[in-house]
Amino acid sequence: MTAWIILGLVAAQRLGELLYSRRNEARLRAMGGVEAGAGHYPFFFLVHGGWLAALAFWVGQGPGITAINWWWLGLFALLQIGRIWVLASLGPYWCTRIITVAEAPLITSGPFRWLRHPNYALVVGEIAVLPLAFSAYTIAITFSILNALLLAHRIRVENAALQDRR
Repeated sequence: MTAWIILGLVAAQRLGELLYSRRNEARLRAMGGVEAGAGHYPFFFLVHGGWLAALAFWVGQGPGITAINWWWLGLFALLQIGRIWVLASLGPYWCTRIITVAEAPLITSGPFRWLRHPNYALVVGEIAVLPLAFSAYTIAITFSILNALLLAHRIRVENAALQDRR
């Protein structure tokens, strides 16, 4: 039962982020924002949605299979604090799409002081760590690889879109 609550909370968080993203996206577009890399965006829904679905399937296999490793879950919770920090640092500029507004500043505060793409670093950790909390090693490896392939492309697209603001 605890595993289901955890997955429900993660799913609710992701849905809340999507709503926040849509609101920011609409505002950015109203400011003249231009999207880059729209073609790869649906693949993120497939990979991230598939990740949650795979975890739900794993958790649904029975009580013995869903023993929770609280150390991994604690690390996942720390990653969520980092995620909130990223969202707070980007504020109204955070969204799940790559949308640039010509006059918008390049954010260099918060975790962006040290990393160019801290949100992606956190997502890499999340994709691996949450399955490990449920001993779902295959899910951690499979979706980490799929996510890495997508992120390699996305980071190139995002860097090109922000190239004039370095």
